[in-house]
Amino acid sequence: MTAVQAKFQLDQPGVADGAAIWRIARDSKVLDLNSSYSYLLWCRDFAATSAVARDENGEVAGFVTGYTRPDRPGTLVVWQIAVDAAHRGHGLAGELLDGLAARVVAERQVTTVETTITPDNEASQALFHSFARRHGAGVERTVLFDAGLFPDDGHLPEELYRIGPLAPAA
Repeated sequence: MTAVQAKFQLDQPGVADGAAIWRIARDSKVLDLNSSYSYLLWCRDFAATSAVARDENGEVAGFVTGYTRPDRPGTLVVWQIAVDAAHRGHGLAGELLDGLAARVVAERQVTTVETTITPDNEASQALFHSFARRHGAGVERTVLFDAGLFPDDGHLPEELYRIGPLAPAA
């Protein structure tokens, strides 16, 4: 057990966690913030493909939201991942990603993780490259959504990171 695992409990989110997840996303200042309503729905409809880390008081310290692609059920799309400012710098984001991946590989036969990252988000790039290394998986990177597709000014392109294959835990 790692020090991070000893300090935090990984769990599926519940609807009551939606507000905390919204707050962490808002306070991250790097994620595209969705409506608070959408985080409540996410915790209801996609809890099985998402995870939260709870601190010693049961409070949400970080989260990862994801879903399996309808046309590729062996692919987990990681929508957002963030850690509360008070808990950053200790590897919690990596633990969240590893814990969620282990669960969906076992329960849903997921073999691939996809996420999109803007070219300026070096922290997320490092997180997902590190995840791929830990899992002995390759990384393919292509532009999924060019900047011109976004209706809001100044949105950078979203690059698709496709990580796999992931092997089931032994």
